[in-house]
Amino acid sequence: MDNEKVFAMKFAKVYGLLVKKAERKGRTQDEVDELIRWLCGCDQTGIQRQLAADVTYQTFFDESPAWNPDSEKITGKICGVRIEDIEDPTMRRSVL
Repeated sequence: MDNEKVFAMKFAKVYGLLVKKAERKGRTQDEVDELIRWLCGCDQTGIQRQLAADVTYQTFFDESPAWNPDSEKITGKICGVRIEDIEDPTMRRSVL
């Protein structure tokens, strides 16, 4: 899937998929929200506001208040691609 397609997806849809995946792995929606807050610097009201506004995934990332500088330390693979090798900064953040 190319960047344009990913970033054109609605944040609410991606969020729902993230929550379902977390729950399948024994995690909770609260834990997903905690990670989003840590990563993006938004509060719970900010997450809910973006969900209600039906913004795209791109808009969600563009409007995130403050990226956690420690997110740059995250390494690993997503779909066989090393996170630290992803050049597009928004794409890199979106897979974290």
